[in-house]
Amino acid sequence: MVVRGQFELELNGVKKQVVELAGRAKQQLVDSVQSLYDADVEMAARVIETDKKLDEMDLSINESAILLIARQQPVASDLRKLIVAIRISTDLERMADNAKNIARSAIHIGGKQFGIDQSLADMCDVALRMIDLAIEAYEKEDIKSAKKLAELDDIIDGMYANVLQGLLEETATNAESIQLIMQIAFSARYIERFGDHLTNIAENVMYLVKGETFDLNG
Repeated sequence: MVVRGQFELELNGVKKQVVELAGRAKQQLVDSVQSLYDADVEMAARVIETDKKLDEMDLSINESAILLIARQQPVASDLRKLIVAIRISTDLERMADNAKNIARSAIHIGGKQFGIDQSLADMCDVALRMIDLAIEAYEKEDIKSAKKLAELDDIIDGMYANVLQGLLEETATNAESIQLIMQIAFSARYIERFGDHLTNIAENVMYLVKGETFDLNG
């Protein structure tokens, strides 16, 4: 029983690390989009620097989970928990990379004040809702919350298409700002990718609970 208790303690420790990484990835998105709207190059640089810490957190989660698998040879349900922790951690790290890329776009713009449409911030708001929902689904092993993530991802996809259409129209009347417009388009794509990764997390939560593979992008 002592061995089982120690295993559960370490298993919960891995889960807590994943939840912390999710919170950090969320903050990275907030800060990167803010740096874009505020033309704040210093904030953008901090986002890029912070990304290294998130990479380290992802590596730590992977190492902890793999060591537990090697040492304990867990039963099927516990093995799924560790596999899902690794998968979710990978998606969170890639989400943080997308936030880093938004920060790079802010730096590329170079502190120039440029009227960015509210629609990009609206996309970010939906992505932030998705992150909160993903954390809740993972912590509570809640399938209903996981399924809602796919619905919100569809919303982000539609918003992304509208943003691109608006930017295309902007290039027709504001050709001299083409480089700035391209960076906004890239940033919208990076936010859209957040939604894709969060849908992956939803699928992994469903796998965790049901022991079956689901495709919510279909």
